Amino acid sequence: MVFIWNLQWLCLHFILWQCNVNYVKTMWPSLNSSTIQLLGLFSDAINASEPTTISVHSRAMFKAAILLSQLYNITIDGKYIEWQTIQTGGDLMNSLSSTCRILPNSSIVGIVGPAFSREAEMIATFADSIDLPVISYSATAPDLSDRMIYPAFYRTVPSDNTAAFAMVELFNRYNWTSCIIIYQNDAYGFGGARIINEVFNNHGLTVSNMIIFDIMSLNTRGDLKDILVNSPSRIIILWTAAIYTRLILESAFNFDVLGPRFTWILSVHDIINSFNWTVQQKLVGMLSIEPVTGSVVNASINTTLLKAACDIWQQYEPETFPGVTTMIDYYALFAFDATWSLIQALQQCCSTVLNKSLSDISIIDSSYCFDRHFINGNKFIYTISTVEFLGISGLIQYSSNVTDRINGNYYILKNFQSFSNGLEVIPVLVWSDSNTWQIYTETNVILWPGNTLSPPTGRADMIGVTLRIAVIETHPFTMTKNVIDEYGQNSTKLIGYFPDLIDLLVSKMNFIPQIILVPSNQTYNSLIDAVANGVYDMVVADMTITATRTEEVSFSSSIFDNSLRVITRIKSADEMDLLAFLRPLSLKLWIVLLVSTLFSGFLICLFERQDNPALQHRSLISSGAMSAWYSFGTIVGYGADFTVTTAAGRLVTTGLYILSLVIVATYTANLASDLTISKTKDIISGIDDIKSGKLSYSRIGIVADSSIEEYYLREVSEGTRNFYPLQQEKDIYTNLINNIIDAAIMDAGVLEYATSSFYCNLTIVGTDFDQSAFGIAVPKLWLYAENLDINILLLRESGDLDDLKRKWFQGTTCSTSSDIITSTTIESMSGLFVTFIAIIILSLFTYIWKKYYGKIKRTININRPNEPVISKNKICTDKNIYI
Repeated sequence: MVFIWNLQWLCLHFILWQCNVNYVKTMWPSLNSSTIQLLGLFSDAINASEPTTISVHSRAMFKAAILLSQLYNITIDGKYIEWQTIQTGGDLMNSLSSTCRILPNSSIVGIVGPAFSREAEMIATFADSIDLPVISYSATAPDLSDRMIYPAFYRTVPSDNTAAFAMVELFNRYNWTSCIIIYQNDAYGFGGARIINEVFNNHGLTVSNMIIFDIMSLNTRGDLKDILVNSPSRIIILWTAAIYTRLILESAFNFDVLGPRFTWILSVHDIINSFNWTVQQKLVGMLSIEPVTGSVVNASINTTLLKAACDIWQQYEPETFPGVTTMIDYYALFAFDATWSLIQALQQCCSTVLNKSLSDISIIDSSYCFDRHFINGNKFIYTISTVEFLGISGLIQYSSNVTDRINGNYYILKNFQSFSNGLEVIPVLVWSDSNTWQIYTETNVILWPGNTLSPPTGRADMIGVTLRIAVIETHPFTMTKNVIDEYGQNSTKLIGYFPDLIDLLVSKMNFIPQIILVPSNQTYNSLIDAVANGVYDMVVADMTITATRTEEVSFSSSIFDNSLRVITRIKSADEMDLLAFLRPLSLKLWIVLLVSTLFSGFLICLFERQDNPALQHRSLISSGAMSAWYSFGTIVGYGADFTVTTAAGRLVTTGLYILSLVIVATYTANLASDLTISKTKDIISGIDDIKSGKLSYSRIGIVADSSIEEYYLREVSEGTRNFYPLQQEKDIYTNLINNIIDAAIMDAGVLEYATSSFYCNLTIVGTDFDQSAFGIAVPKLWLYAENLDINILLLRESGDLDDLKRKWFQGTTCSTSSDIITSTTIESMSGLFVTFIAIIILSLFTYIWKKYYGKIKRTININRPNEPVISKNKICTDKNIYI
């Protein structure tokens, strides 16, 4: 018997070698249809000329699992488990009709398969109606995870729900933010695209386009080239079966939308042999992401089962065995575990049946398949959810809530790389549900599209793209300068903050700038319209980002942080104020101080006149005047000609000292403050004075049709155009100098530069208000918007924008010191000098009066002979009094 068996194998090998065929019908053991059976559904058609690896390998492992159960003497009601198989060809109706034809008059108690999600949805629904469990090895559609809809369904392959999360982590690993999804219009494509889109949105990633590939017409819906080229994303996720993937990549090659312009991520990898060498070179850098078994990520698997299954496969179908276990298709390993799950559940279910008088496997048969019923089917289906074992793909454990396996979900990322012998698919990263993406092996590196080791940005780049860039002359943002080249030719060169910024962007993004200097009388809003209408690709100017403008165009990230300021003329001179030196104290306080001085003088005279020698021999008026002088001198801190001698006088003096301490300090501080304010006093103090109407609105200059006009109408005039309209920014300065307007509102950066470099007789007043930002205006949904934003942020983070600001805004030619501004003028102190002159004149009158009064008195004394004459040099009793 053994000799005959070996002879049969020799003959078979000889036939294969002679005919060089890809697929032959093999010699698996014949089956007894009366035994308990499992039905296997596989994807190839019956007469397929080129069978797929997944179908051949999966069918072999399915049969190996059943034969292994016989080898392990696993029986149900004393009967071995055997098989039936169907080649569905991936056709939905063929799957259902073939299954329906084979079920009557059979002892099938479970289904392994089908391969495709579109088949699984129908087969699972049908099987549930007759209480027949289904375990798929490759149907990944996320909708199949719903236990409520598909109560009889299980699967050993990871769901696309898990694939979507793995994809998110891959995008985060390489800082990709958006993608395009191309998917086939069936359960697999619709479900995968939907769940990827949902998970991406939940994690802040963007799906910019979703393109349908019609599996009936075998064409994409819409112009594939136009959609891809005009999309802002350069990462394409292709969620299609291998047969459709080949067709899509062929179209992409013809449209030149493969590498290096785009990075494609496939859900299959076994497509390279169908392309010629030229196309294969365009596939370099592509990625494929596929579910794998635990052995790939060094997780535990049942090597005993794997070896035993491979031995059986080699024994019965050696021509299809790949030679080593690592070459077995991963879906075939999932197929084995799906089959083994049914075998384990059957054994467990039948071992717990209490009523042994009834058969464990009871089927109500019928020639009409929908009337066929597995009596213990519900129990069998439930038992599968309790099965737990270490399979050849990893730990197998199910849940009663979902149809997916609880753990053991793994993915591998493969990279298409070119070698001397052709294109190969190299594993580079692995993922598990307990860990993120890890390097598969240190020796394998990712070769990206364009044969580079640098990961793509995932965004549409501007390399070699010509952009029409509009700029407008505004100091110091954009200025013209006449230069003479080495040949003596005179030309105009643009300099300033924005030309330097454009140069920095060109160095980073490698686009070709076509800079257009627009007329200075063109309004900012008209530039917005020009961008929206496609006249310019972008406007780089002091363009404020506003809500109204963003309705027409998009703006980049901030290229200059801005705010508004008020500009006005510097006051040429202070107005004459005779009482300016009295203003530190109020009129009432001066009056109270005067009354306090006189009253204190009266008290000093009252308390000291009898006892103080300085006042004893004076007249009442003279004593009162001396006392008042004492009070005044004490208050101002000057002192007096005598000292008090009584206790009451000392108390009054103490009060005067206290009064002096506070009054003099207050006067000094207020005087300094008033003098400082008078130096910096302008026509208005800021935007609040404009809002309060301190200036006539017709004397306020506003550049028409600008963001500043929008602010004025919104915040100041409540929609009334009562300002003085200006056509250009430079009109602000000429109208202020010519006294046509008194103030104007403009961007702070522009005003700071103008008042520090050119218009030294103008000044900025008040603080910043209406904080805003300048941005580059680009069309709505512009292809390169994200790329532009990121490069601007890189310039900001690197400090390049700060360097530009220091270069163009911190220089100054206006003097920072001016007598008009910082010196105290004679006009502000005129009243003080008038008072001083009045006191001097009064002193002269006093002196003259005293001299005149002395002469009269001496004349009177000469004419009175009866009165003794006292020599003018004679000292009186009071040594302090002379005549």
